[in-house]
Amino acid sequence: MERRTLVLGALCTLAAGCGPRQFSAPRSLDDACALGRERPQYLRAMQRTERRWGVPVHVQMATFHQESRLVGDARPPFRYALDVIPMGRMSSAFGYSQALDGTWDEYKADTGNRRAQRTNINDAADFMGWYMNRTRERNGVELTDTRNQYLAYHEGHAGFARASYNAKPWLLAVADRVATRAETYRLQLLSCR
Repeated sequence: MERRTLVLGALCTLAAGCGPRQFSAPRSLDDACALGRERPQYLRAMQRTERRWGVPVHVQMATFHQESRLVGDARPPFRYALDVIPMGRMSSAFGYSQALDGTWDEYKADTGNRRAQRTNINDAADFMGWYMNRTRERNGVELTDTRNQYLAYHEGHAGFARASYNAKPWLLAVADRVATRAETYRLQLLSCR
C-alpha cells in the first residue's frame, strides 16, 4: 500500500509539473503579434475576455505588461526594516493580474468561478475583464480608456473615485505609459490579424 501511495504521489507531482503554465516572461513583450505567436494561449485568453466582457485585447495586454510583465507567479517585492530585516511583501498582489487576495475572492464569489487561480492566464484575463467592467459601472470609465482603467485598477474603485492618483505623480506617468503601450499594441494587432 505504501509503495502505491509513493507511485501515485510521484505521478501527481510529474503531472503538475507538465501543466500549461509558463511563469517566465515572454521574449516579445514589445510586439503584440510576436507575443501572440510565442504564447498563443495568452492571446486566446484575452480574446475570450474581450468577447465576454468587452475589454479590448490591447487594453488587457498593456495592463498585464505593467502589472506582471506576463509572469504568472509575479509578486510585489519584500519590505525591509533597517534595509536588512524582511517584513513581508508590500501587498497580497499575485499572479498575472496582480490581483489582491480580497479582490480575487470577490471576483470568484461574484462570477461563481470558485476554482480560479491567479497563476492561470485564462482566469487572470477573465478577472481583468470583470474588474474593468465594474470600473465602468462604478466610475463611468469606458472600457477603451486605458489610462483611467489602469488608474482605477491600481487605486481601486474607491481610490479612483477620490482621485487618490493625483497625489502620485509617478503613477500618473505610469498610466500614461500604459495608455501609450496599449495604443502601440492596438496598431500592431491590426496589422497581424
